Amino acid sequence: MDPKRVWQIGLRGTGYGPDDLGWPREQGFTIVTADECWHRSLSPLMAEVRERIGPGPVYLSFDIDGLGPAYAPGTGTPETGGLTTAQGLEIIRGCRGLDIVGGDLVEVSPPYDTSGNTALTGANLLYEMLCVLPGVR
Repeated sequence: MDPKRVWQIGLRGTGYGPDDLGWPREQGFTIVTADECWHRSLSPLMAEVRERIGPGPVYLSFDIDGLGPAYAPGTGTPETGGLTTAQGLEIIRGCRGLDIVGGDLVEVSPPYDTSGNTALTGANLLYEMLCVLPGVR
């Protein structure tokens, strides 16, 4: 894995120390915290992601707890201040054109959300991931 091609978008939560994000940054990962995403479209950010990642295989992993619990409460680690569902869609749709070779969506826990909204959101995000695979029109 090339650390210069690793992006983590929407990280947030209670920290354990002032340098919680130091290690991935030292490795060369690009970290975009959730508060950096508040009140804005992520489409421009995703243009930068595509440009900086460039050619080569990409694995797309989406952690549902990156969304705020108002949108996806059914996860083991809900934290306020997360991304919106619209921002989640912008991230995934912004991956169109990358050489995506695989992906996943993690942390959906239906027992924690009796409304079923988290599972529905997760299913929609996975569908969107399928739509941005290379060769899909």
